[in-house]
Amino acid sequence: MDTLQLSVVHRLPQCYRWLSGFAGIKVEPIPLSGIPLRGRDEDNNLIGFKLLSHDGEMAWVILRQLNQSLAEIQIDCAVLEWEGEPCLFLHRDDESTALCRLKNVGVAIAEPLSALYPF
Repeated sequence: MDTLQLSVVHRLPQCYRWLSGFAGIKVEPIPLSGIPLRGRDEDNNLIGFKLLSHDGEMAWVILRQLNQSLAEIQIDCAVLEWEGEPCLFLHRDDESTALCRLKNVGVAIAEPLSALYPF
C-alpha cells in the first residue's frame, strides 16, 4: 500500500444519490434544491472523491485499496466511474471518519483554495 502515501484525493463539489434501481452501481447528482434535510433520505446522500495524483488503471487500483481500507473500519463505499474517471462514493455522514482514515494511511486531501483564502 505504499502507493497510497503518494495519493491525493479531492472531494467532488456536488452531493450525489444512488440512481433509482442501481444502488451501489450508479450515482446521479442531487440538485441543490433536492439536498435532503437531516433525517430525510440520509442513506441516499453521498459524497464523492476523485483521485488527483494518478489516472488510468493505477487510479482504479488505488481507489479500490482506499475502498478496502475504509471497509476495514466499517464505512460503506463504492468505487464507480463518474464522468469518465474512477471515483470513491460514500455516505455523507461518514465523511469525517473517512477523511481521518485516509489521512492515517498517508493520503493527502486537496482542499479548494477559495474556501480557505477568499479573495
